[in-house]
Amino acid sequence: MQKTTNLPTVALGRTDMKITRVGFGAWAIGGGGWAFAWGDQDDNDSVAAMRHTIEAGVNWIDTAAVYGLGHSEELVGRVIKDLPAVDRPYVFTKCGLIWDEQNRTAVAKRVGRPESIRGEIERSLKRLGVERIDLYQVHWPAEDGTPIEEYWQTLVDLKREGKARAIGLSNHKVEPLERAERIGHVDTLQPPFSPIRRDVAAAELPWCADHGTGVIVYSPMQSGLLTGTFSEARATQLTAGDWRSRSPEFQPPNLQRNLALADALRPVASRHGVSVGAVAVAWTLTVRGVTGAIVGARSPQQVDGWIAAADLTLADQDLHEIRIAIERTGAGTGPIV
Repeated sequence: MQKTTNLPTVALGRTDMKITRVGFGAWAIGGGGWAFAWGDQDDNDSVAAMRHTIEAGVNWIDTAAVYGLGHSEELVGRVIKDLPAVDRPYVFTKCGLIWDEQNRTAVAKRVGRPESIRGEIERSLKRLGVERIDLYQVHWPAEDGTPIEEYWQTLVDLKREGKARAIGLSNHKVEPLERAERIGHVDTLQPPFSPIRRDVAAAELPWCADHGTGVIVYSPMQSGLLTGTFSEARATQLTAGDWRSRSPEFQPPNLQRNLALADALRPVASRHGVSVGAVAVAWTLTVRGVTGAIVGARSPQQVDGWIAAADLTLADQDLHEIRIAIERTGAGTGPIV
């Protein structure tokens, strides 16, 4: 596979990995038929999107066992299997969500038991076709009574055993981060973060910056709302099989505020010759503590819409305009940074 660009990289926390500022998010490619699906998806399009992203110079893919109930990991494994080791992207995945094979549309349970996590990593290794996972993360805080000290110790042990190169937490707040850090360093945090959803800028991002914890944010374009191509008409066409049809951000009055913010990003995008989506992603990368952004795509064309964010530098004037737009539209929640 011939890479067409050399994108800038940054250190991922204290790990030995240097990552591009954007990574491929493999949530939507899991396909339909599960609780948080984006609707049906053609596997050939998914594979083409990942290959196109790697050719563009992106050097990491973020997936999870629960995405498509194993299917996303299988597709990632299919892509990296065909690549020489030197060209393989880092592969990040997650554990802690257990689904019911007899009721695949039910919401997965948040399980932190050590034996459950150990079973999960073995299944993920097999689906991905690798001997070690570059970054293994707990997807959500456990709700089965397992304290964070117990499930974090399991990840620390897996790292020591060589099954994970680095370990992290996803969707965890400062208090559990503190508790985990006392047991073993939290290499990374994966929180939601976008110009609409800014809540983690208040506490989690500063904590990570102060503790040498890398941060890879997800949904920087707010699941499509900030691509510049989404519309009210499109929102009404979302099917019941697309989780966004149930999200408050895709319904009035939030929908109108969010789309107004997307429109306000157009002048910035025009000045730089990039898409609105690329501006939204690049904005997240300007905030202290953020290492990289996970950006999804279901086709090569969608990748082309945001890849410019990988090396886009927003000027002070751009950031000022975005700040004013957030205030004016009233979109989202969290500090206006």
